[in-house]
Amino acid sequence: MKRSAWFLVCVVALCVSAATLVGQSNTPSLETTKVVAQALEKTVTIPGDLTPYQGVNLNARVSGFVESLAVDRGSWVTRGQPLAKISAPELRAQHAEAEAKLQAVRSQEAEAQAKTVAAQSMYDHLKAASATPGVVAGNDLEIAEHGLEAARAHVNALKSSGGAADAAVQAVAQMETYLELSAPFDGVITERNVHPGSLVGPSTGPLLRIEQVSRLRLTVPVPETYVGTITRGTKVEFRVSAFPDQTFLGVIARPAHTLDVKTRSMLVELDVSNPKQMLAPGMFAEVQWPVSRAQASLFVPRTAVVRTSERQFVVRVRNGMAEWVDVRRGETNGDVIEVFGDLREGDIVIRRGNDEIRPGTKIAPPVAKG
Repeated sequence: MKRSAWFLVCVVALCVSAATLVGQSNTPSLETTKVVAQALEKTVTIPGDLTPYQGVNLNARVSGFVESLAVDRGSWVTRGQPLAKISAPELRAQHAEAEAKLQAVRSQEAEAQAKTVAAQSMYDHLKAASATPGVVAGNDLEIAEHGLEAARAHVNALKSSGGAADAAVQAVAQMETYLELSAPFDGVITERNVHPGSLVGPSTGPLLRIEQVSRLRLTVPVPETYVGTITRGTKVEFRVSAFPDQTFLGVIARPAHTLDVKTRSMLVELDVSNPKQMLAPGMFAEVQWPVSRAQASLFVPRTAVVRTSERQFVVRVRNGMAEWVDVRRGETNGDVIEVFGDLREGDIVIRRGNDEIRPGTKIAPPVAKG
């Protein structure tokens, strides 16, 4: 009898212990952390390309032969410096012919002017004499007047012809200025495609190419995510493989203000000063693009964000109970991630969230970290 009573006491004790353990297991103690508000400031690496600030092909605008070249590939030139001469004998012949026509018209005009002066003198003399009756025949004055008008009309016609002839001379002279190619700006010759004696013309390819490299453009395709951080005048660091130990600077100057629908990125041009010509057009650059927000953002550990096929959320602990709060992910910054949702600074969330922690689950009093 005593042994039965003792056995019953042991069974009751075990049941009480089991109930206690079950109660404790229903209130898990999970590591938690606080939602923090801080300014987002970081850099992301984006590829970029260096291009000349200016670059133009120099073509022949008239047909002829290359008479001489004063430069070659790699030649440094200054604005206005002669680069090449083209010989065009036909153009010189046209100039001589136009000058001859102009001189002939000018000579005829001078002769017509003299005849007009004589006609004017004759008309004035007859008009004065006609004041005395019977001195001048009735139609002599009328004939003299018609002669004067005809002489004046001839002079005007020759002046018009002279203007056309002069325009022809100027046009040929303008064409002759195209026989000499000069540098449109300070730069370097990057291509030379002809030699002295080459036949060139408007339909042939470029004779030379000049590029300005003392100042460069750095073109960066900024992803849509970071477009909101573009600020004119911001200095941006970048590196090139030719000088891996050096950091260069560019200044944000010209955003395209439109996205490429295929790449979902916006082209942004940065101005790069290159006085020592260390950098060259065509170089690939690794750009350290700055990312920041005007206002502080909310951050949680990256492990706190739970992603399922249906939603994305963090597990917030409120009044000892778990609740799911839908969030949108923003920028990552080390081990934390920017989140947007119905959260406040100081809210307590599970550091390592998962969808097994169902809403309404009791959570042991948290010990906040971070």
